[in-house]
Amino acid sequence: MPSDTPVPLWRRLAAAAYDLLVLVAVWMLVAALVLAAFHGEVDVARQPPLYHAVLQVSLLAATALYFAVSWSRGGQTIGMRAWRVRVVGADGRSPAFLRALARFGVAIASTLVVGLGFAWCLVDRRRRTWHDIASSTSLVHVPPR
Repeated sequence: MPSDTPVPLWRRLAAAAYDLLVLVAVWMLVAALVLAAFHGEVDVARQPPLYHAVLQVSLLAATALYFAVSWSRGGQTIGMRAWRVRVVGADGRSPAFLRALARFGVAIASTLVVGLGFAWCLVDRRRRTWHDIASSTSLVHVPPR
């Protein structure tokens, strides 16, 4: 059972670093599937323009699904499990899929403004980021068993 202890920025970033390792593997698989679908070569200069668009959309979709499914089914990604962090809604449960997907979208925006949305947890009394606030969720510490 998660505690009510808010998660500091360093723990969020540590979990994100772990998730990046998982995502690199997912991205490699997605890229290989898109490349196979286009019967292409690794030389991207020889690929049609549609290839680049399909690849970028596929990578974004796979990333969104990784986070939204993980958050909605247990409240944790692989990196969050390692760092004992969990996403919870106001009711203490994992967010629904659409709420988790919205959280991901705002997290992308939080990153695009030079990480300001993440840094917001340094000034927020409850250590919430923009995507926490927008999705009515928060990250809490999960104590060891």
